[in-house]
Formats: sequence, structure tokens, C-alpha cells
Amino acid sequence: MKFFPIVFVVCGLLHQSHALDREAFTFTNYELDVRLEPQQQRLAARGIITLRNDSTSPQRNLCLQISSTLDWRSIQAGGKVVQFVSQPYTSDIDHTGSLSEAVVTLPTEIPPKASVELEIGYEGTIPVAVTRLTRIGVPADVARHSDWDGIDKSFTAVRGIGYVVWYPVATESANLSEGNTVFQRVAKWKAREAAAVSKIKLSQSGEGTPPILMCNGEAGGLKSDQQMDRAYESTLECAFKPLGETVPLFAIGNYESLDRQAINISYLPDHKPAAEKYAVAAQLAAPFVAEWFGSSRGRGAVKAEILELADPEAAPYESGSMLLTPLNIDSKMAQLEAVHQLTHATFYSPRPWINEGLAHFAQSEYRERDAGRDAALDFMGLHRAAVADAEKTLAETRRPNPDADGALLTTSDAVLQKRDSLIDTSIEEFYRSKAMYVWWMLRDMIGEDALKRALATYRSDDDTAPDYMQHLIEKQANRDLGWFFDDWVYRNAGLPDLKVASAYSRKMVGNNYVVTVTIENRGGAGAEVPVTLTMVEGQVVKRLEVRANSKAVIRLEAASAPMEVKVNDGSVPENEMSNNLYKIEMPEKPN
Repeated sequence: MKFFPIVFVVCGLLHQSHALDREAFTFTNYELDVRLEPQQQRLAARGIITLRNDSTSPQRNLCLQISSTLDWRSIQAGGKVVQFVSQPYTSDIDHTGSLSEAVVTLPTEIPPKASVELEIGYEGTIPVAVTRLTRIGVPADVARHSDWDGIDKSFTAVRGIGYVVWYPVATESANLSEGNTVFQRVAKWKAREAAAVSKIKLSQSGEGTPPILMCNGEAGGLKSDQQMDRAYESTLECAFKPLGETVPLFAIGNYESLDRQAINISYLPDHKPAAEKYAVAAQLAAPFVAEWFGSSRGRGAVKAEILELADPEAAPYESGSMLLTPLNIDSKMAQLEAVHQLTHATFYSPRPWINEGLAHFAQSEYRERDAGRDAALDFMGLHRAAVADAEKTLAETRRPNPDADGALLTTSDAVLQKRDSLIDTSIEEFYRSKAMYVWWMLRDMIGEDALKRALATYRSDDDTAPDYMQHLIEKQANRDLGWFFDDWVYRNAGLPDLKVASAYSRKMVGNNYVVTVTIENRGGAGAEVPVTLTMVEGQVVKRLEVRANSKAVIRLEAASAPMEVKVNDGSVPENEMSNNLYKIEMPEKPN
């Protein structure tokens, strides 16, 4: 007779889990004490987290998620144990492809905008796991170079959400087999945690010589080491303010350090020559970064940190001022990586499209300085497909709901455009790659000197209004750029779709020609774009402003017979570039 009550309880819990709004609460504060035991691959955490109800209704239940290889041990509110049910929850925001989810029943309902403080404890192992990649067909040996996270006695490196959920989060499920859902979930989480604060104390103990414990928190964290006879205990305090800008990570290894003025390189035993090679690359890149961005400004002097990964084929990863990477790359790639990190160490903005976009732009500018414009455009071209794919995915979310009489699913297109604009986006392809293009286009439009002067006047503490950067640039350029910022920064208008609609050539006296070219932009964003006329002998390039969904005309003079016209040299991102070339017919004879 006891069977039925048990069934009712289980059914009730399942219903509760199904109806749970996993994103009702925002994590506003973490204070965690995390103990690491590399010999056992273990992690144990205790601490306090604060969550705010950002939904529109009172909430009695919430969920807390950690990696599936970790187990919940205790959850308390107000010093009293609260009821929770721990269950597996499939999601690829963790490298195992699954989470340990605690569905918590609170003592009382939490009203909208009110907060609750929880004391939590969890522990378990963090081994290297490639489950989420192998189940979508990635070979295991290839997957290990991407999902290299793990705690191990020989080497430890663990990233946060999107790789290993070693601190509590709460998101809906995401699957790598379903397009960009993993990226979108992580981006949404980072946006929700944009103002969150995290203080994490990491500690390790053992015998012998202690390996180096590192994290990517502010100023590298406060460190302390204690050793008695052969026993040691190392602690490291890491602060993330705000958490949304930086994915927390930690690493433990037998590191040695190569410290330079603007960069610190932590390398593994017997790899000093590779570290010195990287240091030389950074030294070569430093004058270029100083030329563009001057001395360190923003949150105080921040030194770029390079940490070597044990796997020589591991995919590099950057978060905050720290780059985890193998040190076996060639000198040119090392210089590009150094440019990126030194830019972050020198120039800071709280706005990701400025902070990350400029670091990627600096790499492109450095590539042009080193090998010419075509080489820079080829480098930028590596980002073009990612931008176009992200725009395509975003456009699909705006498609009308066929069951709602053609109306959008949730909100107006104008609101969606604003939400996914560079000024507000949490999508990496936008605030990194698309923003890189925006800075490149601005440089082409106003010139290198004017852009440098504008950046020199930027102060992160004064950047409290969305149009702050626009006004700095306009002042130095003496030009109205409102249309450009409206299309590319303040709202997501998509990408241009440029086409040479027509090109008519007329022979003048002698061997001179005049070619009248009409450029059509069928996309939602305007651009100032280069138009290139190729002649029998040489080329002519002029720039033309073509607003969204409109046409513009330009006249080009040619000193020899014209052959073809091309709009856009790759400096403006487009969805489609196959229609950018136009073959010119035989020129008209003069009257």
C-alpha cells in the first residue's frame, strides 16, 4: 500500500522540475572556498551565493547546476537545511554533456526583485571529459584538444561555464547538435551576470615542492604559501568584478615564469626556449600597441598573462587578461596573440564591443602593417563566416510565428534589433568579430590618425552613455557618423548586401575613359565601401557611401580601357559576396 504515495511524490517532483523557471533567478554574488586535490582529481567547495528573483512573479523553487561529476552535499537558507532534489540534467554547457541539478524548495516565496542567500556545499572529481563532442561524431583524440579541462596530479586547467560548470549556475538545456544553442545559453548567462560579483578562494595542499596555482581574477589574485617540512598549503584569492565579463578559470602546474614589462609568461619545465621566443614576439609587438593605445588606462595597470597548456595541440583560450595556449606556435602567430593580449592590458572598456573588438582590430591592423592590406583582409576573412552565420541564426529567431497571424513570437523587431546590437549583445561573434569589422570600417572612413586621437581621449569611467564613443570619434573626424553607429552599433540591422547594379563606360578624348557605376545595397545596414575599377593597366579605388536598401552612383576616371568593377574588397562584412564583381562591356565611343 506504500507504493501509491511514493508514486505521487515522484510525480510531484517531476512536475515541479518540468514547471521550474530555471532562469527566474540571477546570481548576484558568490563567496566560495574551493579546495583542490590534484592527486585525487577532486574539488570540494563551500560558500555563500546570493540570488535575486528577476521574474515577474513570486518564486518558491529555484535550481542550482554544477558539473555531473560533482555532487551536492548541502544547501541551507538562514542556517537551516532546505529541501532539494538532485537530478541529472542533460546540457552541453558542461564538457560531460550533463549537469547535477539541485531543485530547491525554499522556506518562503521570494517576491520579484527580492534576494535569497544560500549556504552551499558540493564536491567531486573533474576528469578530462569529451562526451559532449564524441556523441556528435567528433573523434576522441580531436575532442581532447578542444575539451582539455581537468584536474590531474601532473597538470590542471579548468575553465568555467561553457566548458566545466565548477561553480553554480542555472540555465536551460543546450545541445551541440542543435546549432548555436550552447553558445547562446552561455552568452545569455553572461549577460544576466553582467553585474555579478564573485570572490573565490582556491587552495591546494600536498607534499614536496608546491606547484603554481593561478587564476584569471583581478590583478591575478592574492597569494600565500605555507610549508612545514615537506607539507605545503597554497591559497589564491580571485575576484571577478563583474563576473559577466570574465569566465573564471584556474590552473595548476610546475610553472616557471618569464616576467617582462608588459607581459608575464608562465611556462612548463624544459620549455624556456619557447617562452623566450614568445617574449621576443611580445617585445616586437609592444611598440605597435603603444602607438595605438598609449599607456595602460582603465582599471589600473594590468599585465597580460600567458599560461602554457600541457597539450601542444590544445586549442588556445582567452578570458580576461589571461591566455592559455601552447607555446609551439610560429613567431608571426605569437606576435598576433601578443598584440591581442597587450591591447587588453593597455586599453580597457567595460563595453565588450569596444574591449574585445579593438583587440581583434589591433591584430588586423598589425597584420596589415606587417604584410599589407590583402594579408589583413585575409585574416579578417577568417571571422566573416562566423559573423554571417550568427546573423543568419539571429534572423531565424525573428521569423514570424505562423500560428500567430504573422506576428513575432515575443516582441517587436525594433526591440530585437536593440537587444542584439553591439552595444547590448552577449553574442561573441558580434562583440568580437563583427566589432572588429566596425573598428576597421571606422578607420577606413576617418583615417588612422583621427581614430588614434579619439581612442587617446577615451576614459572608461566616463563611458556611461551608449553614444560616448561616437561623440569622441566624431569630434576628431569632424564628421557626422550617426547613420553608421545606428546601423552597426545601436541596433542590429543585419549586414549589407552589396551589388554592382550597372557600370557604363564612355571613352573620352585620347585614351581616357569615364565609368559610371551604380552600387545597390539590398541589406539592412549601410556602409562606406571601396569601389575598385580594374583597367588594362592598373586600378582605381574610390570610396562610396551606400545606405541600407538604396542605390548610390560613383564616376571613376580610367587612364586605360576599363575591364571590371568590384564593390567591397572584404573590409565590409556581407552575407553574400558572389555578386560583387561586374564585367564591363566595350566602352561607348564619344560623340
